[in-house]
Amino acid sequence: MDFKRKQGVQRGAAMVEAAFVLPFLIFLLVGAYDWGFFSYALIVTQDATRGAALYASTSTTTASDSAGACNYVLANFSAVPNIGATVTTCAAPPLVVTASAVTGPDGKAAASVTVTYTCMQMIPIPGLLSGRPTISRTVEMKVRT
Repeated sequence: MDFKRKQGVQRGAAMVEAAFVLPFLIFLLVGAYDWGFFSYALIVTQDATRGAALYASTSTTTASDSAGACNYVLANFSAVPNIGATVTTCAAPPLVVTASAVTGPDGKAAASVTVTYTCMQMIPIPGLLSGRPTISRTVEMKVRT
């Protein structure tokens, strides 16, 4: 076999190997991109819930100030792609916020805030990720007087 023909066979083999490996690499890159969106949603949900509970615990009217907690959560979620400026209420998916006055474990008044967020459509992975995951966080904070 001469040198030029041998070189052509090696190039062809490299293309076949690349054709086999490329779909897996693309799948990994898209999965990492999707995981980044989901991780960001987790962090924003936890931070918004904690801040809304702090707001509700220091509210002058009552510990169940759902409207104020909703405004605080909407401000935190303003950079999330499927919320932005289009969502203005916290009563229906993708964002549901409930605030209530409860009794804490020490028997004193506390504010409880629950934020439920339905993420954007993820890239479906059969058996692992089927569509739109939902994140729910609840924070309870003692009322400050």
